[in-house]
Amino acid sequence: MPGIKRRRLQVFYSGRVQGVGFRYQTKRLADGYELTGVVRNLADGRVELVAEGRDEELAEFRQAIRESGLGPLIREETEFWSESLGEFRSFEIVR
Repeated sequence: MPGIKRRRLQVFYSGRVQGVGFRYQTKRLADGYELTGVVRNLADGRVELVAEGRDEELAEFRQAIRESGLGPLIREETEFWSESLGEFRSFEIVR
């Protein structure tokens, strides 16, 4: 939508976040928001989330992840905010 500023949120999650359905639950939660992006496992055991949308949507989405069954599995979150690049068409799991 013109006039609506979109931003990019990148979050690295560590803890027990691989092999527990983290990516699938994150994708399911993302479907309830007007977001685009990806979620993927990293070789070092972390999960990377990159999402683009309005600040409010991104903040609510991130809070929904914490409040879902995933919250207890997360030991640490490292976040980075930047300008949207518009490179995603939907929200997907990357293998």
